[in-house]
Amino acid sequence: MSIDSIASRLAADGVAYAPQIAAAARRHALDPELLAAVAAQETGGPDTNAGRNVVGDGGHGHGIFQIDDRWHSFAQTTVALDPAKNADYAAGMLSGLLERYGGNVHDALSAYNAGSPNAAGTRTRWSDGSDLAYADSVMRHYQRLSGQSPHAGAIAESGETIASVGALQSRAQRLPLAAPTLPLMATNHQQSVHHYQPQATDYVALLDDTDETNS
Repeated sequence: MSIDSIASRLAADGVAYAPQIAAAARRHALDPELLAAVAAQETGGPDTNAGRNVVGDGGHGHGIFQIDDRWHSFAQTTVALDPAKNADYAAGMLSGLLERYGGNVHDALSAYNAGSPNAAGTRTRWSDGSDLAYADSVMRHYQRLSGQSPHAGAIAESGETIASVGALQSRAQRLPLAAPTLPLMATNHQQSVHHYQPQATDYVALLDDTDETNS
């Protein structure tokens, strides 16, 4: 399946900046639907698949994936609002976290948001009344994007591996490497904060700080 077809499918599901997200996922061997789900959680909101290119969190969260300028030198530059570069940076962070936590997607998502694999992090209330912790809410977005219809109670907050990194990489490897671009757009946001040590491109080094938080 080509990257254009993946991007088209994501766009058809309401994902903003689908080409940039698909390309970033391919570069970092991530499932594009998982990366899109993080964007939906960060700057979309419950019951929507869209991510938005905004400055949030009191001016500290930048772009689709709300990279925090208090912890990331990347977010202190204007390129943080370039959707392609923002998606690539977030994909690098998530890929590094998946590697660090042995492919445990739930742990990696919790750390992406709150700096710890055991943290509940930001909670999101969905229209059906479900009050989900950050990782569980991202996984609901992911299940929506991948065509699943999970019962809210089936999304458990636990240390179990929800999806193996090998499976995600296998899916991602079916995408050809590409770097499409789209015009910059700006809309609303849902707050999120990434608390890691400031680094521009060394994603693994970002994981060495034990005092990390991403709201």
